[in-house]
Amino acid sequence: MTGTWTNWGGTVSYTPATVITPRTVDELADEVRRAAERGGTVKPVGAGHSFTPIAVAPGVQVNLSGLRGVRGVDLDRKRVTLAAGTHLHEIPAILEPLGLAMENLGDIDRQTIAGAVSTGTHGTGGRFGGISTQICGVQLVDGTGTIRDIGPDDPDLKAAALGLGALGVLTEVTLQCVDAFAVRAVEGPADADEVFAGFADRVAEFDHYEFYWFPHTSRTLTKSNTRLPADTPADGPSPLRRYIDDELLANRTLGALSAVGSRIPRIVPTINHMVGRAVSARTYTDRSDKIFVSDRGVRFREMEYAIGAADVPDVLGQIRSLIDHKHRISFPIEVRAAAADDLMLSTATGRATGYIAVHRFHRDDLTSSQEYFRDVEEIMIAHGGRPHWGKLHTRDAAYLREVYPRFDEFLAVRERFDPQRVFANPYLETVLGA
Repeated sequence: MTGTWTNWGGTVSYTPATVITPRTVDELADEVRRAAERGGTVKPVGAGHSFTPIAVAPGVQVNLSGLRGVRGVDLDRKRVTLAAGTHLHEIPAILEPLGLAMENLGDIDRQTIAGAVSTGTHGTGGRFGGISTQICGVQLVDGTGTIRDIGPDDPDLKAAALGLGALGVLTEVTLQCVDAFAVRAVEGPADADEVFAGFADRVAEFDHYEFYWFPHTSRTLTKSNTRLPADTPADGPSPLRRYIDDELLANRTLGALSAVGSRIPRIVPTINHMVGRAVSARTYTDRSDKIFVSDRGVRFREMEYAIGAADVPDVLGQIRSLIDHKHRISFPIEVRAAAADDLMLSTATGRATGYIAVHRFHRDDLTSSQEYFRDVEEIMIAHGGRPHWGKLHTRDAAYLREVYPRFDEFLAVRERFDPQRVFANPYLETVLGA
């Protein structure tokens, strides 16, 4: 029996022909081999936090919940191998007793580690890369049903560490961890003009910097995080106080106001001014993952583009003008940064990167939302923007080849790993070509 699968954002729904939950890698390899022999397709699905149809499985859907937990620990090299279905939120409890941590995280931790690295999930920090840059080895089942182990010195890792699910089904991921650390978070309101213009300076000044701009206003919320030794005492608002602030006040209030704005778009600017004025400052210190990760209780649709870090102020100015003249947008715009890396399909490959993410409340008018995303996307592609693989966009292989210098290298790896396109689906056919 199979049922309809729907992702978290409600942007993708489909019914797979078959669902399997393998308990061993050999069992999975057998399933892939059989699918290849009959000309079928196989796709793994994680936690459903991608907004694009990257995980759509028209044939066999692989549920990775049977492949979870620790597979190996190398304390000398600070490396931990995890089964691919392990969720990000499960990892801190695994690493803390070892005195280790992940070098950087995004602000959502519901994804599986396999889904996170396959779509290029990232956090922020001008000296740090996305989660895929922390991968020093993977095991996967390729399109012939062969189990491949790809180590840190294998050039194919530059493809497999962020492979879009196009090379195979990940079964194990080895993380290059760091010593555990704490983070001091400083959050507070700031003027939008100053924040836009000073983006590069703030990224250079702080270990992890990001901000949220409230459209139709001159208000932002900045988040400036500094790494500290692991034994730094936690301080600031208690976990309960932060829960009240973040969940009961921020999430529920944002959800309620977004719902009102969705029904009465003309009052969105007034609502945003109210929210912007309500932003207050706070400082607190805690274990790194507890600072990086935020609760997201309001459902939304999202598009995010990576652009050259130096282009961020100009692009934000253009988006601001677009919104002021054409759209009513309730959701804050999120801006982050990342260091350049050398992965084949990383959104930060070859350049220091700024990320600009735009959202619409999930109940907003769909036509209006699509028009907004399309208008913002035009600005992004004029600056050589690279879309986040797991977030809404309309780019195809012809465009992506222009902005990814290693695009054809990745296609060559794909040809070796999946010559029959066992892992293909309509999304991959669009972004990589048939």
